[in-house]
Amino acid sequence: MIPKHGVATLAETVALMNSTDYQERLKAEYYQLRIRYEGLINMILTVRKGTNKFPVTAPLELYEAQANTMASYLKILELRATNDKIEL
Repeated sequence: MIPKHGVATLAETVALMNSTDYQERLKAEYYQLRIRYEGLINMILTVRKGTNKFPVTAPLELYEAQANTMASYLKILELRATNDKIEL
């Protein structure tokens, strides 16, 4: 899924991450985390359906805990962006 911000790959965030502007770096951090979070959620869903194409080495609950933590982190970044008037 391509996020609403239009950044679909980690490679597309490199220029933002290397910026001297903290707002651009915050955007990169958010986009990178969102891309990874969406990938993890997709993996969890394929495991639940039994359609994953690779062996899962940890209990599904561990991946779910990671996804929950990532969701909380995303929310914090969204709140920071709102506070600083940064459009994600």
